[in-house]
Amino acid sequence: MPYEQTILVIRNTLQAVFAEMDQWFERPEELRRFKPAAGGWSVNQVLEHISLTNHFLMLTLRKWVAVAQRRASRGDRIPEGESDLQRLDIIGQRGSFLWVRPEHMEPTGKPTCSEVRAILQGQLRECLGLLEEMGTGKGALCQIRMTVNDLGKIDLYQWLYFLGQHARRHLQQMAAVEREFQEATMAGSKMPVRET
Repeated sequence: MPYEQTILVIRNTLQAVFAEMDQWFERPEELRRFKPAAGGWSVNQVLEHISLTNHFLMLTLRKWVAVAQRRASRGDRIPEGESDLQRLDIIGQRGSFLWVRPEHMEPTGKPTCSEVRAILQGQLRECLGLLEEMGTGKGALCQIRMTVNDLGKIDLYQWLYFLGQHARRHLQQMAAVEREFQEATMAGSKMPVRET
């Protein structure tokens, strides 16, 4: 089946990354609200940011999946091979390049943790549904320009994989926040700072 390996890798990546994100909601609230001493976001803020970024990435993805469906139904030829997902692995590595995010992807603190969790769970279901719609290589029928890290044009499979890699990047950030929280708590020299 065309793009079988691509689809498998994306499905496994999304399921693993979203499952790991979901586990963060089970961590103590004190940890989730802790802000690093040098600035930066709390775990709660990071999770909200991921949900916001997913929202905007998926707006674009939905539109182009519909275009790909139309192209497939009119008989456009699906390129042979697999999608090059490896070129997006750098997106999942925290600190690998400068990342300037748009203001509309900044966390607001308005949704509750349970609302953010429900949003992320719904996004996973929709991502897997879109991946299913792109079965048999339809995701290779469209390319979209991605400005992050000068990636240029990427196909719809790569766009969806980007979403998973972005979340992976922030999982590393949350792990760093947790380490700092544990050090601060164990040292007793500094009480964990709560969000304001």
